[in-house]
Order: sequence, then C-alpha cells, then structure tokens
Amino acid sequence: MTIVVSDTSPICYLLLINRIDILPTLYKTVIIPQAVAGELKAPESPPAVKSWIARPPNWLQIQSIELSQDIEIEKLDLGERQAIALAERLKADLVILDDRAGRLIAAKRGLKIIGVLGIVKNAAGSGLLDLEATFQQLQNAGFWVKPSLLERLVSDD
Repeated sequence: MTIVVSDTSPICYLLLINRIDILPTLYKTVIIPQAVAGELKAPESPPAVKSWIARPPNWLQIQSIELSQDIEIEKLDLGERQAIALAERLKADLVILDDRAGRLIAAKRGLKIIGVLGIVKNAAGSGLLDLEATFQQLQNAGFWVKPSLLERLVSDD
C-alpha cells in the first residue's frame, strides 16, 4: 500500500474546484494529521471545505502525532509541521505539500514531495481531467503559481 500524507492547502484547492475525487483515484488512501483536520474545520475555511471535513470520506484517515522539539520546522504552520512529522514517522511514500518552505524542509529530510499541480498533472496523464482547464480552475479559486511554471507543466505533456 502506498502511504500518502497531505497538508491542508492541496485538499482545500481540490475541494474548491470539485476535484477531490482524484486523490483516492490516484492514491487509494490519504492520511492527514489532526492539525490539518483542524485547519480544514477552521471558521475561516470555505463552507464546502468545512462541510466535507465534517463528514470525511472513507479514504481519508486522520491521525494524531506528537511533535518533538525541532527548531528546523518551528517556522512552518502547525499543519505543515505535523504533516512532515507524520510522513517521517509512517515512512510515507509521498507527502503532499504546496508551501515552498515546507517543501524545502521535507526534501532536505528525504521525503518525496508532490504539490497540487503535480497531482493535477498526474491525473491529466491518466486521463482523469483536462490539464489546462483544471489549472485555470485552480487559478480562479485563488491558487497562485508562476506563469512560467504553468507553461512548463503544460508543455511537458
């Protein structure tokens, strides 16, 4: 079984564009730490996100993790810190992170990382969605990405 741990923002964006279905299709099960579940339930979360996490699907597992003192990850938000720690503890095959600082730390720790754009690209490669249309939906939902990165991802097909 592939072990996949996710941070908050990739789940939020996939929910906002109604493509959360690609996670279980690509990975069967996704694990999130308790802090990520808390961030998804936060008052400032979009209503669609809050109602989804109130009744999480069977393919989503929520696990608690105790954080040890770790100066390197202190600057990250709680969800990212717990996602990285949980991925390390579970020896995850993949950790889904979009935040640049979190990605750098996870990579330095030897974790394999993918972001929402990589997930969308993989899903498009499997014929699950239209790459350019989905990138446009993400941008319309407030996902910021360098135009040059988007161009590179689209032309890599």
